[in-house]
Amino acid sequence: MNRTGRGSLPALVFLFVLLALWQLGAMQVNAAYILPTPVQILRRLWELRGPLFTVHLPATMAVTGLGLAISLVLGLGLAAAMDWSPLLQRCLYPVVVASQTIPTTAIAPLFVLWFGYGVWSKVLVSVLMTFFPITITVYDGLRSARAEMAELLETYGASQWDIFRKIKVPCALPYFFSAVKMAVPISIIGAAIGEWLGAQKGLGYFSRRMMTQLDGAGVFAPIVLLSAAAMVLTGLVGLVEKRAVKWRGES
Repeated sequence: MNRTGRGSLPALVFLFVLLALWQLGAMQVNAAYILPTPVQILRRLWELRGPLFTVHLPATMAVTGLGLAISLVLGLGLAAAMDWSPLLQRCLYPVVVASQTIPTTAIAPLFVLWFGYGVWSKVLVSVLMTFFPITITVYDGLRSARAEMAELLETYGASQWDIFRKIKVPCALPYFFSAVKMAVPISIIGAAIGEWLGAQKGLGYFSRRMMTQLDGAGVFAPIVLLSAAAMVLTGLVGLVEKRAVKWRGES
């Protein structure tokens, strides 16, 4: 067994133990509308695979992709602006922090009233929850660049753009990937919350619809898909990170 397999074995064992305990506990409760067993959830997921995989999962992934893309542009722009100007940092930083005190469940219905049941009301919920970790983490990465290296380049006539591109960006690159790996599951959660509170399709909407029918396994089935999507996307970001770090080492 290689190192990767040995490293994932404890996680698989722990997951198996949790699922076994869940199965036994749900069997003792014997009320599937409250606490379905993992087997019942997987069976229901298979039964509902048509609408889940062809309609609701693509809708949620579209919202997640748009929200994550906007959050990346907004977060990177704010981080670069705060690093570039101390005045902007003093103006923007408190606003960025204050944005996270807004209760998402309170503001999401207003987004529905303003933008309707289309995609943008859900995208805004995702952006509101996602851009903060990107902004703060990347800003910390830019500030982690050693001042001595910047001063050395300045003595050779380097501009602020040269210092930003050759010193600060490479220093912030690991922070950037950490921020993206945090933002991916948050973006999916934001999309699901927006769909739960007001939508016509999506995994969050489907889960809420199943709840009104007292279908416990149907409620959990979209949640399983959300978790799987978050793990797959985070894994893909990790693969891109490895390639980027390898490229930096070779250059």
